[in-house]
Amino acid sequence: MNHLAPLAPLALLLATAPLHAQIELKQSDERLRVEIDGKLFTEYRTDRKVPCLYPVIGSSGQGLTRNFPLTKATDGEQKDHPHHVSLWFTHGLVNGVDFWAQHLKRKGRIVHKGFGTNSTGSKNVDGVRTDTASFSVELSWEEGDTVHLKEQRTYTITARGNTRFIDMESILTSPNGDALFGDTKEGTAAIRVAPTLRTKGPVAKGAILNSNGERDGKAWGKRAAWVAYSGPDASGEPVVVAMFDHPSNLRHPTWWHARDYGLLAANPFGQHDFEGKKDAHLGDHTLKHGDSLTFRYRIMLHTGDHESADLPSEWKIYSTTGSGR
Repeated sequence: MNHLAPLAPLALLLATAPLHAQIELKQSDERLRVEIDGKLFTEYRTDRKVPCLYPVIGSSGQGLTRNFPLTKATDGEQKDHPHHVSLWFTHGLVNGVDFWAQHLKRKGRIVHKGFGTNSTGSKNVDGVRTDTASFSVELSWEEGDTVHLKEQRTYTITARGNTRFIDMESILTSPNGDALFGDTKEGTAAIRVAPTLRTKGPVAKGAILNSNGERDGKAWGKRAAWVAYSGPDASGEPVVVAMFDHPSNLRHPTWWHARDYGLLAANPFGQHDFEGKKDAHLGDHTLKHGDSLTFRYRIMLHTGDHESADLPSEWKIYSTTGSGR
């Protein structure tokens, strides 16, 4: 008699059952690699004028941000705006210094000073295993020898089924007197999506939608709780790439620099540019010496369509808890 036979169905079940996503952080001197289930999801990089996350890979295995200028451009990818580096945070006018496009006479850079604490964990929500990982970095906004801002930035990565979340929290302080954030459309929390998600271009098949229901070009310069690109990734799978503005942020709901060529940027300072006002300083904001200014944003990367992404529900969760479910 074969006493092992009854175990065969159980062994088959265990061999074929899907496992929850496992997130690992692999840190080097000035980079940090984030892997999900042993595969690259994103990497924190410091080899540009400002730190960025590149690549950003969806659950389908395709990159959801553009490659240029961090590596060779893919087919249909245009080599414009070399300061658009995948997923980044900066601003175009701080004390008269350009930390965004490097177009002004006074040019700045955000210098990586070191890593803080890293952590990984998981939780069960509605029977779904959700894994998270977070890491923090210390940054300095500099123009030559002058330090205009100090920043503590924390990234939290969440994997849930076919959805990935990147939460970014930035705490800014001004160590050498007050810091003036100038009114300009060139900023601030930004992502440049893959060329297939654009609404205009050689391989563009995408669309833009904001929380007000405004679409494509009508979403530019509008205030909204969130904005999303949707369309096919490079393999043809439907994806949604959205950014949420946390309600605790300055001037929420923020203005959005959402362009047909794939730029999506939340900008709380560019009021006169976005609203066409005459007062060029309408959106200025002064960070007093000794005070701090905190910004929180969520980037949602979903494989599927708008209906399955359910952005209104995801926004509600983020706005009330600030965490992924």
